[in-house]
Amino acid sequence: MKLSQTFAKTTKTAPADEMSESAKLLIRAGYIYKEMAGVYDYLPLGMRTLDNIMQVIREEMDAIGGQELKMTALQPRDAWEASGRWSDDVMDVWFKTKLNAGGELGLGCTHEEPLTRLMKSYISSYKDLPVYAYQFQTKFRNELRAKSGIMRTREFMMKDLYSFSKNREEHEAFYEKCAESYKKIFNRLGIGNDTFRTFASGGAFSKYSDEFQTLCEVGEDIIYLDREKGIAVNEEVYNDEVLADLGLDKSKLEQCKAAEVGNIFTLGYRFTDALDLCYNDENGQRQKVFMGSYGIGPSRVMGVIAEKLSDDKGLVWPEEIAPYKYYVVAIGDKAAEIAEDLHNKAPEQIILDDRKNARNGEKFADADLLGIPYRIVISDKTLAEDKVEIKKRTESETKLLPLSDFIAKLVQK
Repeated sequence: MKLSQTFAKTTKTAPADEMSESAKLLIRAGYIYKEMAGVYDYLPLGMRTLDNIMQVIREEMDAIGGQELKMTALQPRDAWEASGRWSDDVMDVWFKTKLNAGGELGLGCTHEEPLTRLMKSYISSYKDLPVYAYQFQTKFRNELRAKSGIMRTREFMMKDLYSFSKNREEHEAFYEKCAESYKKIFNRLGIGNDTFRTFASGGAFSKYSDEFQTLCEVGEDIIYLDREKGIAVNEEVYNDEVLADLGLDKSKLEQCKAAEVGNIFTLGYRFTDALDLCYNDENGQRQKVFMGSYGIGPSRVMGVIAEKLSDDKGLVWPEEIAPYKYYVVAIGDKAAEIAEDLHNKAPEQIILDDRKNARNGEKFADADLLGIPYRIVISDKTLAEDKVEIKKRTESETKLLPLSDFIAKLVQK
């Protein structure tokens, strides 16, 4: 990426109606563009960051046996009527539209029903189970009040995985495996130390569901946290009976504000009953498939990371999800030639600030605003010593690095 050729520019201002600090930074840095309340475009830097977050999630889902697919956002009503969730009285976040040819469709807000129906074509025997199918899908929810920038929107990206198991025992084994996988994901995304497995209501399907809550002052949830055990309880189920059940001491719990970044649910037979998804067991007996649901919102996670890891200079991206690793500034004609050559060698790793009309101080400020992990300054002065300046975004100290060592870093990726 060469900044002289990009259409998305940094700016000192954000929309006057934008209240979220993370969204203000993302807009000012040219990562997102606000279309309207609760609806945002992802610009090239934002798209690369979101893709990197999704890739971390994808790798961990694949590692536990997940199979990725892509389902439609447009949803016919029949599967949802079978489960009783087509009515706005039951699910009040639907976006629906009339077809010119007659009939009505919904824009998918979740995908339990259509995936369960799809699986009827592929699951008939115990030999076909278990199945762990997931997707990255744009969801649409008619939120009464969208807020906190990309942390709560009406159109958003969701990773939703659904497990199809022979029985509860098989389901629970995978459920715990997925919980461990989520811990790995949030560690890789740089928020693992502040993200906790949080017990919440399990509804009609299980005693508890599990949320993954990240401590965050702008979060919408209140949790009670035991740091020593690394678990928390959502305010909605916080009572003496639950604390006793989980072996928690009330005196050791902290009340904290948090943002939900993931969740896992036991669904049981709720949807397989409604849509008649069955299999024949080893004895030829017809059995219902047992289901679970596992969600992470990559776009929401991006907002939480921006909110938590930013500072007074701008965004601070962990290396694994930053859109680029190095922000390169050249000072001097020879330095400009070297910088151009390095960019051509590793265009996937380097943002080259080759703007002719920007002062060096402005370039350095933009490097901080964009949150790129390393700022590299190549000048004719440092090249006389065959070195470049390197500064980590999270540190104040600037160091000299041999040019050959920097080239080696590019080659190693």
